[in-house]
Amino acid sequence: MYQLPDLLHLMARLRDPQFGCPWDLQQDYASIVPHTLEEAYEVADAIEQGDFDHLPGELGDLLFQVVYYSQLGKEDGRFEFATVVDAITRKLVRRHPHVFPDGDLYGAVDLPRLTEAQIKQRWEAIKAEERAEKAAAPEQLSLLDDVPAALPALSRATKLQKRAATVGFDWPDALPVVDKVREELDEVLEAMSEADAPAIAEEVGDLLFVVVNLARHLKVDPEHALRQANRKFERRFRFIEQALRDSGRGIADSDLDTLEALWVEAKKSERPLSCD
Repeated sequence: MYQLPDLLHLMARLRDPQFGCPWDLQQDYASIVPHTLEEAYEVADAIEQGDFDHLPGELGDLLFQVVYYSQLGKEDGRFEFATVVDAITRKLVRRHPHVFPDGDLYGAVDLPRLTEAQIKQRWEAIKAEERAEKAAAPEQLSLLDDVPAALPALSRATKLQKRAATVGFDWPDALPVVDKVREELDEVLEAMSEADAPAIAEEVGDLLFVVVNLARHLKVDPEHALRQANRKFERRFRFIEQALRDSGRGIADSDLDTLEALWVEAKKSERPLSCD
């Protein structure tokens, strides 16, 4: 079987100025980013679908993205794959003092087991130290500094809220958040009554943000929940399309009452899968 050195060699060949692939030679860090995001989502999709036969292939596609960036870094004289491996290994050793108390990756140490809460507390403390080390101006250090701006909006909202919650900026439980959802929905309706487009967009954003907060308090991953809802909508809409095809009709020629009746039928057809 091919090994990691073979993949690194392949990447170098693809980027060979004389004999490499023309497409690969045109790429840079920024042009590869959309492919990286797509491959990450394909990994998540394979896992959520339970498609473990194809998961190794999807993980390989994602690994190739790391190898690609590493080749670009090597060409620029910035870093290479070994630098990436070293950096992540050092970081994880540092962030797990309950496993590697002396910073020795291979040392065997018999330590008392920590609770999940203790481990999380240590993890956050170590990350805070890392943020302080990275800060150009320590006096302006923010708890939110290393929440990536490029995260999907739902995931970033969750991460921002979780980070703020570590210092007590949070509701005590889910019920007050439900009240906040109603409040934000009322503000959307008010903006709609005034036909104020910028205000409507802002209030809808606030509503989405607080719904994410509700999901967090209910221990639901909003990104995952919305992906599941997307799949459910797609499954039911395809049911409608097929039902119309079977009856010799087209969806564009069907009125809303017909489509709604088929939607209800689609829901009934999957009752064993869903109780909504």
